[in-house]
Amino acid sequence: MTKRDIFIGGAWPYANYYLHVGHLAALLPGDILAKYFRGKGDNVIYVSGSDCHGTPITERARKENVTPESIATFYHNEFKKTFERLGFEYDEYSTTMSENHKNYVMDQFKKILDNGYIYEKEELQDYCENCKIYLSDREIEGICPHCGGKSTGDQCEICGDSLDSSEVLDKHCKICGSKTIMKTNKHLYFKLPEFKQELQQLIETNKSTWRKNALGEAQKYIDMGLVDRAATRQLDWGVPVPVLGYEDKRVYVWIEAVLGYLSVGYDVATKRGIDFDQFMADTNPNLKTYYVHGKDNIPFHTTIYPALILALKNGYRLPDYIVSSAYVNLNQEKMSKSKGNLITANELLDMFDSDTLRFYFAFKGPETNDMNCSIEDIIQTHNKFLVGMLGNFVNRNLSFINKKFDGVISEAIIDENIQELTQKCFQLTGEYFEKGEIRNAVNQIIEYINCANKYYDGKQPWVQVKEDINEFNNTTYTCIYMIANIANMIAPILPNASLKIKNMLSLPKYKWEEEKISGDYKIKDLQIIYGRLDEESL
Repeated sequence: MTKRDIFIGGAWPYANYYLHVGHLAALLPGDILAKYFRGKGDNVIYVSGSDCHGTPITERARKENVTPESIATFYHNEFKKTFERLGFEYDEYSTTMSENHKNYVMDQFKKILDNGYIYEKEELQDYCENCKIYLSDREIEGICPHCGGKSTGDQCEICGDSLDSSEVLDKHCKICGSKTIMKTNKHLYFKLPEFKQELQQLIETNKSTWRKNALGEAQKYIDMGLVDRAATRQLDWGVPVPVLGYEDKRVYVWIEAVLGYLSVGYDVATKRGIDFDQFMADTNPNLKTYYVHGKDNIPFHTTIYPALILALKNGYRLPDYIVSSAYVNLNQEKMSKSKGNLITANELLDMFDSDTLRFYFAFKGPETNDMNCSIEDIIQTHNKFLVGMLGNFVNRNLSFINKKFDGVISEAIIDENIQELTQKCFQLTGEYFEKGEIRNAVNQIIEYINCANKYYDGKQPWVQVKEDINEFNNTTYTCIYMIANIANMIAPILPNASLKIKNMLSLPKYKWEEEKISGDYKIKDLQIIYGRLDEESL
C-alpha cells in the first residue's frame, strides 16, 4: 500500500499567557491524528508553534518594563513543557521569532507583492505628538460611542462591543495620556476580495470534510463582505516588512502567523530531505491536509490562509480538513481571566494523568457544540471508562493468569467472531479518524472494550478453569488477543496506557493494524493501568 503524505497544522497559541483547557480541547485532535497516521506508516508532517508578535505582547512588555521577546520566550517555553506533559509529539514546535520563520515570511510577502495582491495606501491614523509615534488600536483609550464606557481603540471594556478606532470618542494615548491627533500614514494592504470566488468554491468543495461550524463561520465571513486587509502594522516588534520605506513597520500578525504552517513545514521537510513544494502540491494524489484549531480561529484558516496560498501562486493544496472545535465552558460558565474562572492546562495536569485528560477531551470534546468541563465530570469519566471498562478488562484477565498460572498464557484458538469484530473496529475507527471525527472514533473503541468485557463475563473463565481447561485456554487467549489489539486502538488517545499494556505482554511497537498474536506469552511486571479517583485524593 502506498504511503500517504499527511500535513497536520495545529493552531499557534498566543504567547502572553499559559495554555488553558480551551487550548487543550482544540489542539488535542491534531496530536491524535498524527499518532494515528504515523501508526498507519504514512509520511506525517505535524507542526505548530508559538505566536509571539502583536500589540498585546508589546503592550504588556511596556507595562512590565521588559522586552516583548522576554515575555514571548517565557510563554513559548511554558507551552513546550505543557505539550510535552500532555504527550503531544509535534515534528517541530517552533516560534514566529525564529530566523527561519522571519526569512520565510519575508520571501513569501515579496512574492505576494510581486504577484500584484499587495498595494500601498495612505490613510489617517491616530498619532501621539508627545511620544512621537503612530498608535495601534490597543494603544488608544477613550469612550465607547455605544455605552459611554471606557474602551480601547478596538473594544469597549464595559459592553464588550468591537470598535473601529475612528468610532472611539475622546481618544488618548495609553502610554502617556496625551490626546491623539490624526496624521497621514502609509500602509500596505492585501487584496482579500480578489479571492471571493475561489474561497466560495472552497467551501462548496469541502462540505463533507470541514466541520459544520467551520462551514458556517466561513460562509458568514464571506457574506459579510470581504475587504482589503492591512498587511503592515506600526510596530517595532515582529517580522520586518521587506519593502523600502517600511523600516518602521512590521508584517501584520494575521498574515505572518498562518504562514507559520508553511515556514515550519518547509523546515521539517528540508531536514528529512523531502521536496516540500512537491509534498504540498495540489497535484499530489497522496496528500491530505488537516488544520486543527478553536472556533475563534476559523476565519483565519478557512479564508485568510487559503487566500494567501492562492496569492502566492505556488500550487499548494488548500485545506482538505478543517478540524475546528467549539468553546469549553468551566462549570457552566464561559472562561475568562478577568472573571478568575479560567483553569490552565498545567493546573489540570497537576491533578490528573495526561491520559485521563486526553481521554476526557477526546471523548467529550467540543466538536459540534460548546462543552462544559468540571473536575467532577473528569473524575466520573475516568472512573467509569478508564477504570471500570478498560482497566477492568485488562487487569482482571492478567491478574487471574498471574495468580493461577504464574503469568504464563498458553497458545490456543482465537474466537473467529472476535477476530472479525476486531478487524471491523480497526476499519470503522480508522474511517472516523481520517474524517477528523475523534469522538466517534473514541466511541467505536469504547464499544469494542464493552464487547470484550461482555465476552469475558459470558465465557466465565473462572468456571472454565475448573471444568474445561481447553475452553479456558481458548477464552484466555482470545482475551489476550483483544488486549493486544486494544493497546493499538487506544495508542493515539491513551499513549501511556498503550505502552503499559505492551510492556506487560512484551508486544511489538504500536501500529494501526490488527495485532496477530501467536505462541505463549509471559506477563512481565503486572501493574494496574488506572486507579480510581476521588476529589479528596486530588
